[in-house]
Amino acid sequence: MGEYIVEMQKVSKAFPGVLALDKIDFSCLPGEVHAVVGENGAGKSTLMKILAGVYRPAGGDILLKGEKILFSSPKHAQNCGISIIYQEFNLIPELTVAENIFLGREPTKRGRLIDSVALRKRSRELLDDLQADIDIQSKVKDLGVAHQQMVEIAKALSLNADIIMMDEPSAVVSGRELESLFRIIRSLKESGKTIIYISHRIEEIFQIADRTTVLKDGHLVGTYDTGDLDKPQIVNLMVGRSLTETFPAREVGEKKEILALDDVGRDNILQHVSFKVYSGEILGLAGLVGSGRSEIARAIFGACVIDSGRVLLNGSPLKGATPKSSIASGIGFVTENRAKDGLVHNMSVRKNLTLTILDRIKKWFFVREAKEKEICKNRVREYDIVTTGIEQEIQYLSGGNQQKVILAKWMNINPSLLILDEPTRGIDVGAKAEIYRLMRLLARWGTAIIMISSELLEIIGMSDRILVIHDGKVMGELSPSEASEERILMLATGQNFFQQQQKETPLAL
Repeated sequence: MGEYIVEMQKVSKAFPGVLALDKIDFSCLPGEVHAVVGENGAGKSTLMKILAGVYRPAGGDILLKGEKILFSSPKHAQNCGISIIYQEFNLIPELTVAENIFLGREPTKRGRLIDSVALRKRSRELLDDLQADIDIQSKVKDLGVAHQQMVEIAKALSLNADIIMMDEPSAVVSGRELESLFRIIRSLKESGKTIIYISHRIEEIFQIADRTTVLKDGHLVGTYDTGDLDKPQIVNLMVGRSLTETFPAREVGEKKEILALDDVGRDNILQHVSFKVYSGEILGLAGLVGSGRSEIARAIFGACVIDSGRVLLNGSPLKGATPKSSIASGIGFVTENRAKDGLVHNMSVRKNLTLTILDRIKKWFFVREAKEKEICKNRVREYDIVTTGIEQEIQYLSGGNQQKVILAKWMNINPSLLILDEPTRGIDVGAKAEIYRLMRLLARWGTAIIMISSELLEIIGMSDRILVIHDGKVMGELSPSEASEERILMLATGQNFFQQQQKETPLAL
């Protein structure tokens, strides 16, 4: 097998009331891509944070290049050649690309002054090695998420890291950007770097990983050569059961129009967008990152102002809509960034669940606590939210259970329209299946759902109709029977599949 670059032997970690890791063995070889998979709460992030110096283990040993070591801080781990790229990027938006890459480690001249020429030169060299065409003078806030990810990787390389951990690196990219990420990972592997790759997208594991370690409930299930596994086996190892029916069956019934967009435009972001959504329907919005999908959702919800066209809810125009008025009208919006926009992390499950209905449960200026607790206990039971209790801080729930809290929060308003932007991003296969079940249940109750997703199989499997967005325009509509990954991608890149088919298939005379 060769000499390991890092070994974790019988590593354990406990938090109040939770044994997060129980005597885990984990090891990596130089120049390998090692995937770590498991359900939310399996212990993946805790294990990586111990290796990154964020947490100290309660027991066990860490060996780096054969030498026993205990990291005192993230800085200590970085100095030893270990870097971690979190799903939520650790960048300063107002600083330039070059300033972010060498933040806190800027090259200097005459002992104190930052050497700007050297800073830009080294940053350019790192980005050129990644084949990343990014202006090093650009502010990070002006970059797309794919380019921000490249900056994070360049920052890791600037630390001379031998081991680079990537936590859900594909959650923010798709299509060509994902191919570019894989190219970079293969290049890093060829140069002798070790990549630890955490992902819930199991199909990616087979494209990129040499070995795969599976965790479940803080225990090691096993480490396997990826080529010896298939997707059903990995799912079974992760969740302890097979998920034969990933997507619930569609139901056909009488529909009524809930929402209509009529020639909606905004700056150069949205162009002549028109479509309708019906009760009991899941309408999928597909498209590449930056295509305008999320901007459509924000326009409907009143989070941004439209320049032209109309948005109608139940036949009535929404004039001067704001998020507050949209909520009052029965529109819910699960944003793509639950950490930033969906939750208040230091508040309890109870307080997060009732954020959308405070006006209903208040008397004068005070919340009726008994009523609030009753509602929350019912929602926790109905949505099968795994928590120690409604007073537990939301930050300690797994990603899947946090997403269930967000769904339950919006269902408190009994929405006629629910917008879901990347509803299963960063959650495991078992939690995904539960979210899909809840979505179908809501549709059965008559809720109209708009689902935005970068996962094409999810779009095809869950949508009753699919709209493909490119450059702020609706490029086409597909039924589930018409939809395929190829057709969606062609439309998403600005090509009209049906016109192409007509060109390639001449009419018989």
